[in-house]
Amino acid sequence: MSVERSVPEPVVESDQDISDALVLLYKLPGEAIESIWQAQSSLGVDFAEAALHTGLVTQTELDAAQDWVRRREMNEGRSIIEEALRRRPSANALVVWEGEKLNPGKQLILAHDPYNDRSEAIRSLRTELLMRTNGRRGAAMFALASPTSGEGRSQLSAELAIAFAQLGSRTLLVDADMRNPRQHVLFGTENTVGLAQALVDVKQHRLYGVNGVPHMSLMTAGTLPPNPLELLSGMRFERLVADWRRSYEFVVIDTPPAAKFSDCFAIATVAGNVVVLGRTNSTSYHAMTEMRRKLDTTNAFVVGAVLSNF
Repeated sequence: MSVERSVPEPVVESDQDISDALVLLYKLPGEAIESIWQAQSSLGVDFAEAALHTGLVTQTELDAAQDWVRRREMNEGRSIIEEALRRRPSANALVVWEGEKLNPGKQLILAHDPYNDRSEAIRSLRTELLMRTNGRRGAAMFALASPTSGEGRSQLSAELAIAFAQLGSRTLLVDADMRNPRQHVLFGTENTVGLAQALVDVKQHRLYGVNGVPHMSLMTAGTLPPNPLELLSGMRFERLVADWRRSYEFVVIDTPPAAKFSDCFAIATVAGNVVVLGRTNSTSYHAMTEMRRKLDTTNAFVVGAVLSNF
């Protein structure tokens, strides 16, 4: 006597299911999900293909999300909340430093005096940048570039990051000046583990929180390496930037002086958006023009120029 057994229909994961899984398993921000939906609509493809097309999701992440959806539909596996809680961070996951939060230095006026003229100027610049990057995919990422030292680039980077975080948006400030870093000085901390170490060993990420700015994180430059340009020109930096795009809404990157080092242009190529900075009665026209010429050879878009007189 033969017994016929029905073969279950293959499980087909829905676009919404995959979207939900990516959000809960990988903390994909709402802006990224919205960009994927828009790409799906314009390209006429399914959600999974659109996700890969935008570059906001890796094949590994997509496979894991689809696998979870299939197991859930077949009643095999934990709930998505339990799955998210039990996941171990991947080798390249950002690890938040859980020590004491940092205090913004007194020179970072926006963090201490919101009614100061400089604070108002920073907020105005923030508004301009928001308008010029409307419709972005993933995090809005800005590399700040100036020709020489002493033009206020590091301070403006920190103040812009504070301004974006004050909107209630997840914001990361990165000190990518591995020549003469300043962000650890502005926030009063040591500088032993930072970007340089993350680019050599992905397990060495360290992010600091900031008192009074709960949505902001800081990655210092770290112990200075002998080969900053090579590190910033490698695939590890590109992968790290891709992680930031998925994890934050705004990323501000401080860079070394462009007239002296080529690091700035390697960073600009990956970041995509550049804010150029000069100082009144200090920055020469020739130096600014030469920096702009070199930026034109990268894939970066100059979204704004700031002439500081503070």
